[in-house]
Amino acid sequence: MKLTSVPDESDCSYIYDLLRETLGQMNENVTNNKRRRRARKDGSENESSEKGPGGGGGENEKTKGLKEIITSLMLIDEQEKRESEEWTRIGSEEKDSLDAHHRKKTQAMLQYLEELKGSHDSSDRADGLRKRKSRAAAAATVAAAATVAVDSDQKGGDGVAAAGAAGGGGGGQQRRLWVKTRSQAWWDECNSADFPEEEFRKAFRMGKETFDLICNELTSAVAKENTTLRDAVPVRQRVAVCIWRLATGEPLRLVSKRFGLGISTCHKLVLEVCSAIRQVLMPKYLNWPDEESVRRIKEDFEAVSGIPNVVGSMYTTHIPIIAPKISVAAYFNKRHTERNQKTSYSITVQGVVNARGVFTDVCIGYPGSMPDDQVLEKSALYQRASGGLLKGVWIVGSSGYPLMDWVLVPYTQQHLTWSQHAFNEKIGEIQRVSREAFARLKGRWTCLQKRTEVKLQDLPVVLGACCVLHNICEMRNEPDVMCDLMDDEMVPENGLRSAIAVKARDAIAHNLLHHNHAGTSFLS
Repeated sequence: MKLTSVPDESDCSYIYDLLRETLGQMNENVTNNKRRRRARKDGSENESSEKGPGGGGGENEKTKGLKEIITSLMLIDEQEKRESEEWTRIGSEEKDSLDAHHRKKTQAMLQYLEELKGSHDSSDRADGLRKRKSRAAAAATVAAAATVAVDSDQKGGDGVAAAGAAGGGGGGQQRRLWVKTRSQAWWDECNSADFPEEEFRKAFRMGKETFDLICNELTSAVAKENTTLRDAVPVRQRVAVCIWRLATGEPLRLVSKRFGLGISTCHKLVLEVCSAIRQVLMPKYLNWPDEESVRRIKEDFEAVSGIPNVVGSMYTTHIPIIAPKISVAAYFNKRHTERNQKTSYSITVQGVVNARGVFTDVCIGYPGSMPDDQVLEKSALYQRASGGLLKGVWIVGSSGYPLMDWVLVPYTQQHLTWSQHAFNEKIGEIQRVSREAFARLKGRWTCLQKRTEVKLQDLPVVLGACCVLHNICEMRNEPDVMCDLMDDEMVPENGLRSAIAVKARDAIAHNLLHHNHAGTSFLS
């Protein structure tokens, strides 16, 4: 029996079974032989010799086969052992290779980080050196410019603004800032003393004295200092750019052409001056009246209408805007869109005026889709009234406002009594004061009639400045410029919010009719 190939697992199992079977047969043959020897102990030697060799030969063959099987098994075990040692050696070599590669890669990364850190340190040192050199150069430039200017003044020549000087001796090389040359002829003409008053008022919606007053009030807030590279825009020109832009509503391109300034400069000046007007002039020219002023306002309104305790006339108008990028639906003005057959967006301006049409309270910036009563509820005026500051007085509004303890509005039902009709006529006279005030506001400042280029977040500042300038013009009796208002009134769903106010309104209507304060257009 020769082993031609390495047996697999099934062959090994077969060999083990064959080995057990062969061993069993050998044990059985040995037992039988012993029995036969005892049984034939007295037999003949010929029979023993004949049977003995035959049985011994079979036993020898089986023993030889068993030895070959055992040898094969030992060869299999030895081969498996060698394969296991080979796999162990290969795994150890691969692990050593991976460890060496990892150590090499880690060392390379650490070296790179060290080089990168050194590069950053050298870059920071170079930046610091450049900054120190630039600061030193700037200081030398300023010192050189001052020296040149002083030398020029001492020699009687014109002042020279030098931006740089070379070396420590000799004449320095001057450096100038290039600025585009623009004509300021129109503004120079308007700013001259002999410019006609009427032409000045037509351009700026106010006389020269009023303009000078505003400039003097804003000087500390808007004045800028000259630099070595260019002169600052004068205060009068700054204020003029803003007022002319508000008065005409012309695009910034034309403003730039009129005043000889850049477009971006004009836009910046308009916002700066409007912000200064709101911060400096609004607390002085637009505020809620004190007790003495409230008493005079009551007397003025009672003289106009016969209704007592009226401290203001309230109105809400809409300012057109370009469609905003966010919350478009909130600023959509449905009523203006339906009337003009053109998509309209707007923000609201709610104002309270005294008998002279001067604003005493404004609320600016709520979306145009909100009705008048909702704008009122969100205003600071409503918060003050809820705190009891308007107790015992009236603010007269249109039918778009609800009747409350401090808001007096006309009757809105279809069939009116004589006293209700008379009351509505007198309420209309008070309401006309605020409506005409807003007509003059929009007439003076034409920018309120057009869709402005100002961003939505900057618009309340510009509108507040317009209201302050309106008050200054009204207080100084500047000529009126009227504008037609196209604001719609919507009767609120809950128009009666105070039972006490309902009784008070009925009593006022009764007194107007029976004390000869009502009109007689319906009594003939």
